[in-house]
Parts: sequence; structure tokens; C-alpha cells
Amino acid sequence: MRFSGKSIIVTGGTGGLGRAVSLAFLQEGARVAITYRDPAEFEALKKSAGLNASSLSGEAVDVTDEAAVRGFVDGILTSGGQINALVNAVGGYAGGIKLWELDPQTFEKMLSLNLRSGYVLARVVVPIMLRQKQGAIVNVSARAAFDHAAGASAYAASKAAALALMDSLAEDVRGTGVRVNTILPSIIDTEPNRRAMPKADFAKWPKPEEISRVILFLCSDDARVIHGAAIPVYGQS
Repeated sequence: MRFSGKSIIVTGGTGGLGRAVSLAFLQEGARVAITYRDPAEFEALKKSAGLNASSLSGEAVDVTDEAAVRGFVDGILTSGGQINALVNAVGGYAGGIKLWELDPQTFEKMLSLNLRSGYVLARVVVPIMLRQKQGAIVNVSARAAFDHAAGASAYAASKAAALALMDSLAEDVRGTGVRVNTILPSIIDTEPNRRAMPKADFAKWPKPEEISRVILFLCSDDARVIHGAAIPVYGQS
């Protein structure tokens, strides 16, 4: 119960990875507040939480909208008093498109989901953590931040920028008690990914639950010496 009495935010908390992270925090005694897009997915998450559902709250929030995020976070502070950790699992993927054929809307969407979300969340949450003199942030980037494949220019660029954003933030808050780290998944074993790549060897893909254990470690006191790291979580795939 490493997180008993702790207040955690998980953005994108009903997605393939976010769902596993939310449930893992709940199982370790945390109060978890998530953002989501689909109310049905939130209801399904509450059902999966079982007896821990009373420690789960959620709101349909566009995390690229600073005013909406401030309202969401203010509600958490009113009920819980602090924010001990933030996990940003919001993101999107667009691939199979040559750069010169990439439409502006898709380009902007990748920047918004994969980069602007982290910027907005930091704008709102970091000042709170600085006042507390403690807190942990884990941002989900991707292996594509380093491995820039053909047909994924906007995705790779947005994930690389997200990594740089968090690296710089880590330096901004060094010595304050606030820690910032990034994880770098590749293909995660989720139902949407299986449907998209039915001929792939799913056994090689890391499970969301496996990655969630790394995230919880980074948010725990056991990881207090880890700051400004970018950690691969794609196994041997």
C-alpha cells in the first residue's frame, strides 16, 4: 500500500495504459482522479475497480484546454488537499503517411495530444507541487521519440518534443522536491493494437499492467533518486 492516503491524477485514465495505471494505484490505496473522453469507459473502469471504486473519481476533460484542466484540478484540491503524483497517459498515433502527404489537421492533432497536453498539465500542476515541496510527474512519450520510422513524422516529432519538454522541466524543478520522468513505450498489448496488427506476435508486446508497475515505482518514494530519466518500457520487442 505504497500510496495509501495519496492523491493521484491519471489523465487518459480509461485508455489501454491509463486504465491499468489507474487500477494499480487504486489497489495500492491511492485516491485516483482521472480524465476521460467516453463516459461508458469510465463506468467500466469503476466496475473493474470493485471495492476500490469509492476512491476513484473522473471527469470528461480536454487536457489541452488550460481552463478545463484548472477546473478539474481545483476540484481535486478542494476534496483532497494535495496532488502527490501526475501521470499523463494522453496521446494519439497517426502513421503510414508520408510527410508531404500529411494534412495539417493530423499534424496539429499529434502536436496537441502528444505535446500540448503535457505543457498544459505542467502549467497547472507544477506550481501546486512546488508549494507542496513534493510531487512526482510521469509523462508517457514513446520509443518513436528516438526511433523515427517512415510514415510517422508528426507522431515521432511530437513524441520527441514531449520528451524534450519533460527533460527541460526536470531541470527547471531540480532540487525542489518535485521529480519529473518520462517512459518510452513502443507497441503496447491492447485490443486496439491487436485489431490494427492482427498478424503481429502479441507475445512480444509489453502488457499495460507490466508498464504500470514501472510507472508506480517512479511515482513512489522508492524512486526518489530518479529524476529527469527517459526509461524504455518496450522489453525485447
